[in-house]
Amino acid sequence: MSQPLAERLRPTTLDDYIGQKHLVGDGAVLRRMIESGRISSFILWGPPGVGKTTLAQIIARRLDTPFYTLSAVTSGVKDVRDVIERAQKGRFFNSASPILFIDEIHRFSKSQQDSLLGAVERGIVTLIGATTENPSFEVIRPLLSRCQIYVLQPLEKDDLLELLHRAITTDVELRQKNIVLKETGALLRYSGGDARKLLNILDLVVSNSLPVPPAVPVAPESSVAPESSVVPVVSEVSEVPEAPAAPAFVITDELVESCLQQNPLAYDKDGEMHYDIISAFIKSIRGSDPDAALYWMARMIEGGEDPQFIARRMVISASEDIGLANPNALLLANAAFDTVMKIGWPEARIALAECCVYLATSPKSNSAYLGIDEALANVRQTGNLPVPLHLRNAPTKLMKQLGYSDGYKYPHDFPGHFTQQQYMPDDLVSQRFWHAQHSPAEQKLYERMLNCWGDRYKED
Repeated sequence: MSQPLAERLRPTTLDDYIGQKHLVGDGAVLRRMIESGRISSFILWGPPGVGKTTLAQIIARRLDTPFYTLSAVTSGVKDVRDVIERAQKGRFFNSASPILFIDEIHRFSKSQQDSLLGAVERGIVTLIGATTENPSFEVIRPLLSRCQIYVLQPLEKDDLLELLHRAITTDVELRQKNIVLKETGALLRYSGGDARKLLNILDLVVSNSLPVPPAVPVAPESSVAPESSVVPVVSEVSEVPEAPAAPAFVITDELVESCLQQNPLAYDKDGEMHYDIISAFIKSIRGSDPDAALYWMARMIEGGEDPQFIARRMVISASEDIGLANPNALLLANAAFDTVMKIGWPEARIALAECCVYLATSPKSNSAYLGIDEALANVRQTGNLPVPLHLRNAPTKLMKQLGYSDGYKYPHDFPGHFTQQQYMPDDLVSQRFWHAQHSPAEQKLYERMLNCWGDRYKED
């Protein structure tokens, strides 16, 4: 059975490696390290299909040192210890440390990662890890401090086009099919910067679209041509004409789309992409860009995100980013959440989109958000300050004798339903937490506070 195209085209040298010039280009840090023959422990962090495993295999071929491979999906602590023991026994005096490559290192548990620490620290092995997740979240700090982190980027358009050209011109199977890349937009879009996905799509399109050549009829062995049809033998051997070139197989966007039917989006609800996209969504709302907010919401919807997750984040955004500048935002966000709970997909997308646009186009204020955080910080610093006596309830005779509630002024008994009195603890009488921001709605609230409290609410 033929190998997958991505495996057939896997490069074996740095010169054949496509992309990541910031790491393996001329004079770049990883190329210098590899060419020197001495490498230190490092972790390759990047999305799928950008060359992490390939780079590790190139190092294995290039360096004259034992190379061990473990997959975090299938290996346990015992496997790690066995490899470390073999590496320790097989190492010669003053020779380079064996290399241990761990694919998907983010899937290793804390105990598995702990079992690596001593060997990496003492130089028994040089660790190369590969991960699609942020190592600062998934890798324990002691191990992280012993490794450099190198970030691999999604392949750029030129890298992907170079890979396509290499595939159709150098692959043993594809170059026989006279492939013409008339359009590449769909191939690049569906791949999402993932080289492996790009080659898999190309392989799928070619194998599912090429017609099966008709069988050539063969005369039965027992049949004898009639005498009149016998061809006289020619004494001179004539030159055999070259076989005609195969007709061109033209790849277009329409052909790719018809083969794939739908875009296999890169969206892992449990991975970093999940957090990156929701972060972009919230920041687009905060930045008052409804188009960007709708785009990132669409990415989540197409990726299969839970609509309740989207709705919850919009409720938070309405409180944190819009706040008192437009209090109706929180009402609409709660209504959108309630609607999602009632109707579900696909109609819930309409309510979510309405709320999304409303939040993004609303004026913004985070004064309440900043105010509560400042108050919490003050509470942690000052501790349990006593409540002033006049603010305490006095449900018993003893409490009244002790002065509870004595001197409290009931605001509704005064003009405008307000009268000045102390509400803060004695040690914080002049402390301010809420500072108005200058949206029209909030300005009205600020002016009322000035009328009520005078200089206390004057901003410097």
